Amino acid sequence: MAQSPTKTATKTAAKPAARKSAAKAKPAAASGNKAEAKAKFTKALEEAKAGAAALTAEARDRAETYRDQAKARSNDWLEEAKTYGDQAKTKAGELAVQGKSRASEALSGLSKLVSDNAGTIDDRFGTKYGDYARTASQKIQDTAAKIDAKELDELGDDAREFVRKSPGLAVGLAAVAGFMLARIFSGNSK
Repeated sequence: MAQSPTKTATKTAAKPAARKSAAKAKPAAASGNKAEAKAKFTKALEEAKAGAAALTAEARDRAETYRDQAKARSNDWLEEAKTYGDQAKTKAGELAVQGKSRASEALSGLSKLVSDNAGTIDDRFGTKYGDYARTASQKIQDTAAKIDAKELDELGDDAREFVRKSPGLAVGLAAVAGFMLARIFSGNSK
């Protein structure tokens, strides 16, 4: 089976032509793959940007929601604090009035005690010392009456003025008053 020379020549000529078309097809396929890859990459990049934008918008929405919730809570807490502050002021005022009454009562009791013992002091130490006790009793009673008659604001102003004029005496009186209050309150707890 011999082949004819024309068939062999055609086969030989066809081989380079096939090679040329295959060589041309390879770059065309490669450039087609590049374009497809670029398109896919661009699409993925756009999807990533859109996803990032969506996440950013969601984060902003959540942050705004949390900010609004925090603001509402802080306003609630502020209102509660104001309510508690008002209640504390009211209670402090009531306690201050009670303290003023107790201090006045304590001074009146001390005045009565000193006055009752003035006769005994006369007998033991002489009338001169008994008169001192009566004078002290009267001054204590006058002080109790002044405390009872004045408002709390006036008493505070008087106390500030007294401390400015005589700071040493104020400290001593505060110590004595603290001792007397401790005795009064410890006597009530029994």
